[in-house]
Amino acid sequence: MCKRTAFIGHRYVFDENIREKLYIAVEEEIKNGCNCFTMGTRGDFDKEALFICRELRQKYKEIKIEVVITSFAQIKPILIYDDVLGKEVFKPYDDVETVMYEIENLHFKKRITESNKQMIDACNTLICYVDEKCCRSSGAKKMFFYAKKKGLRIVNLFLPSPNL
Repeated sequence: MCKRTAFIGHRYVFDENIREKLYIAVEEEIKNGCNCFTMGTRGDFDKEALFICRELRQKYKEIKIEVVITSFAQIKPILIYDDVLGKEVFKPYDDVETVMYEIENLHFKKRITESNKQMIDACNTLICYVDEKCCRSSGAKKMFFYAKKKGLRIVNLFLPSPNL
């Protein structure tokens, strides 16, 4: 059985060290035998997770990357920052697997939550960027507690990292 890691996070990331934190966390998962990484497409954290997984796949050829979409309209190029070029470029999902769960009958506002639940149900580890002490409710926070209740190993990058 392959080990799987999912990514869940707030739509906006306000941590200037998030790429470095993600790189360390994802590489640690690879070294611990994880070979499949699954993320959504909606927010900053998802985009950063995809960027880091693509970067690490150059070093670890065996890893598989899955991007979960909630609508067929999402199959289009996305804008990412290319460090080599020093600017944002469009990068389509042509180098990763695209997954869409059986959610088309759900109201569009429930599709992200249901997709996130299915990602969590299929994984061993959750790497997330979630302020669990935030007073307002958010989808990322709900999924964090869902994963916690299921007993998943959770790496929360919202917390300060002692080595960064």
